[in-house]
Amino acid sequence: MSKALTSFALVAVLTALLMALSLAVARHGYPYGVTGVKRLDGIADAGSFLPLAAVYFFSALLMMILPIRAAGVVLTNAADAIFWATIVLFATIVGGLVARWAFGQSGVLWALLNWRFLFVAAIVGCHVTMNELRRNVLLRSLFFVIFAAATLACLFWSFAA
Repeated sequence: MSKALTSFALVAVLTALLMALSLAVARHGYPYGVTGVKRLDGIADAGSFLPLAAVYFFSALLMMILPIRAAGVVLTNAADAIFWATIVLFATIVGGLVARWAFGQSGVLWALLNWRFLFVAAIVGCHVTMNELRRNVLLRSLFFVIFAAATLACLFWSFAA
């Protein structure tokens, strides 16, 4: 968990620095700054966590029913990668918003209250507790159903804002 927090902090700081550079260049009237801001804002959407959550919950569902060796392959090659992608994407969003806030756009931090960011918490929470879920047969059966429902909800429910 400490590695995840360190990675989150580093990516957020690097993104904040790049966003600050782009905002400063744009403030001086250069069009390149606007391009940089648009590129960093292009990935700053809470809705981008829905497909990540669907794939993560499907891989978690598979880990609940597969034998330990196959579940390890799914964990290593799918769930871990999605976990880190979620950390990086969320850190990028936070870093961009913090840089905007530092440049005087005081209302941008309210964007972090979007309920779709709960998918980030769900992915991180599941990833942290995955070992406990696999150890207990009752929890494994229960979370198989929960992960199936979460996968289908992330894929097919509109989640309109």
